[in-house]
Amino acid sequence: MEVGGQRVRVDRLAKGLAASQWQSLSAGAGAKGPRLYDWAAVALSSLAKAGWQRWLVVRRSLPGAAPQEKLAYFLIFAKSGTTLAEMVQAIGSRWTVEQCFEVGKGEVGLADYEVRSWHGWYRHVTLALVAQAFLTVMRVQSQGEQEKKRLRRLPSPPTSSLSQFKRKRGLHCL
Repeated sequence: MEVGGQRVRVDRLAKGLAASQWQSLSAGAGAKGPRLYDWAAVALSSLAKAGWQRWLVVRRSLPGAAPQEKLAYFLIFAKSGTTLAEMVQAIGSRWTVEQCFEVGKGEVGLADYEVRSWHGWYRHVTLALVAQAFLTVMRVQSQGEQEKKRLRRLPSPPTSSLSQFKRKRGLHCL
C-alpha cells in the first residue's frame, strides 16, 4: 500500500495504528446480536478521480475477545467524506449477500449447473435466483400469517418488566 507517498506493508501499517484511530462499530446484526469489532481506516495515496478516495480499512476483534490479534483488511474506493461507519455498514452487507448465495445453493440449486456457454449459465443462475426470491416471499408471507394466528391465541401478557422485555424481543415462549 502507498501511504503518504511511501510503500508500506499492510500488516506493518495496521500494527502502527494509534489507539485513537480505532473505533468500536457494528457490522450489522448477527445470529448472536450485533457483530462488534474495532475498525480503523487509513487514506491511501492514489490517483483517484476528483471527489473519490481509496482507503484501507482494518478490522480486529474487540479487546478481551479471542483471538485478539486476528486482523482483516478491506480495500475501499468511496466518495471523499465517506465515514468509517458507512464503510463498515457496506462491509457488513457482504455477510448478508454470502448467506443468500448459500441458501440459493442449498434450496434452488444455484451451484448445480453443467453448461457449456455463457448464455446457458446466465439462464440457469437467473432462473435459480428468481425461484429463490419467490420462495423467500412465500416463506415470509406464510410465517407472517402463522405469527398472527399464534399471537391471537396468546393470553394478554402480564405487565412485569421481564414480560415486557420478552415481548419486545419476540421471546413469547420463555
